[in-house]
Amino acid sequence: MEANVSQGLQLGTWMNPQKLVRKPSSSLQFLHKYEEQRRDNRPGSCRLRTNKGKLHRTLMLKVTCSSENVPASVLDSGSIPALFDESQILKNKSEEIKPCLNGRCIYLVGMMGSGKTTVGKVLSEALGYSFHDCDTLIEQAVGGTSVAEIFKLHGESFFRDNETEVLHKLSLMHRLVVSTGGGAVVRPINWRHMQKGISVWLDVPLEALARRITAVGTGSRPLLHHDYGDPYSKTMKRLSALYEERGEAYANANARVSVENIAAKLGYQDVCSVAPTAIAIE
Repeated sequence: MEANVSQGLQLGTWMNPQKLVRKPSSSLQFLHKYEEQRRDNRPGSCRLRTNKGKLHRTLMLKVTCSSENVPASVLDSGSIPALFDESQILKNKSEEIKPCLNGRCIYLVGMMGSGKTTVGKVLSEALGYSFHDCDTLIEQAVGGTSVAEIFKLHGESFFRDNETEVLHKLSLMHRLVVSTGGGAVVRPINWRHMQKGISVWLDVPLEALARRITAVGTGSRPLLHHDYGDPYSKTMKRLSALYEERGEAYANANARVSVENIAAKLGYQDVCSVAPTAIAIE
């Protein structure tokens, strides 16, 4: 059943198991237990999410409903209680999409600092999947040595070889959400492994990435150690160069989630205000 509301509602991103496309998905959702009420022409109840996650007032909405061959009807909803928050929306979305995933893994790709690990943990919990961070698995494989130390002692090529091996092993498994390293997209063989699942690009503006990374420091970012000067400026310069190298590769992902677009829909000026749950919903 689809609900079309005369007031503007936000649109989300949906994934089809055969071909990932964008299609409208309103945050206004009818409760299943009220379907019988609709058939009896009794008022239905619905839940509405606002930008802040919860609605602390009631709204008068006129809702047009239709399902398959049943003609549309108009329901005067009356006073609608605010029942949904973002966590509930994410839970419902995950229940809808799990049959479509059919156990396939989800690989999150994107620049360093784009939130792949944070969003991945939220997403895996909602789906009931296991979460794995590629960098952490590589560190474990090399005896607990940090990524920064691996780059320093063995070089980037050694790190990338181990990264490919980790992705190969993960590709043989099911029901995983995997956070990949920022440079994993460069090697074509890595894409062959990730194509066994669904890849999602978390696209965050470089300016926001530079602010995030500068705020927490670059000690764990081996590719950001080579320049001198203002921390933000040198981080922005290096990120821009890396994006030039990897931008087209990120676009190979099955789906792209623009955090900038999410912020615009939610009315945020700063993309860093977008919560991980909101990104996971998208």
